[in-house]
Amino acid sequence: MNRHARRGNIRTPLTVMATLTVAAGLLATAVAPAGAAKGGNAPSHHRKPTVVLVHGAFADSTSWNGVVKRLKHEGYPVVAAANPLRGLKSDAAYVRELVDSIDGPVVLAAHSYGGAVITNAAQGSDNVKALVYMAAFMPDKGESAFDLADKFPGSTLGQALHEVPITQPDGSKGADLYIDQAKFHHQFAADVPEHTTDIMAVTQRPVSGAALYEPSGEPAWKTIPSWVLVASKDLNIPRDAQVFMAKRAKAHVTEVRSSHAVSVSHAKDAAHIIEEAARSVR
Repeated sequence: MNRHARRGNIRTPLTVMATLTVAAGLLATAVAPAGAAKGGNAPSHHRKPTVVLVHGAFADSTSWNGVVKRLKHEGYPVVAAANPLRGLKSDAAYVRELVDSIDGPVVLAAHSYGGAVITNAAQGSDNVKALVYMAAFMPDKGESAFDLADKFPGSTLGQALHEVPITQPDGSKGADLYIDQAKFHHQFAADVPEHTTDIMAVTQRPVSGAALYEPSGEPAWKTIPSWVLVASKDLNIPRDAQVFMAKRAKAHVTEVRSSHAVSVSHAKDAAHIIEEAARSVR
């Protein structure tokens, strides 16, 4: 082979370094986040609001899977928060820090006990522009989740709970609450296929009993527009309680024939009401 022809194929160290630099730049561009975190380069006025989803007790972030799929398809940045379920004040502080890390407007949506969490987390927030409650608690100042669940007849949650004594990090005694696995389908998600609720029952996240009894602070729904999806067949939070809270908050209300697990059984309706709230954001 011609010696000069071979020489033309030899890569010098400088050529290799230049190639690697260009490749690294392309890779960084490819994996950069879609603009939910602060410091992104995309102008915030060109983006749709970020949707932050907060699950409730006896569930986890996967309960939003159907909703996430639909919102992502419509181009919304989405974050599904891992609600600690340890105490209302501390859970709200955790979600608030997550919200504060997001650049641009936020639609904060929640299910069940998560409603009490966003009610407190959004208080005084500059970037939360809409609140969405789905079969969720909307406490006023001084009210707890248990207060509201017992305000109207119809909840059978108490009879379905299984209590596990725990020791808190500070050494004090407490209790974690689970829904008995044998009762989970009927109590929590009667309109979800049993092969799905069997898994949901096993993977449920327990809530601290103290969190459900802890009184709320000043509610964000008094100053931030809210939307409510009422689940009319809910055995955890009775329909009448959901309607009472929605009317009190002067919320935009939609009602569906659903169990408590409305984000699972009616993911399309849940996504639709979030989009309705998001379209109100200017």
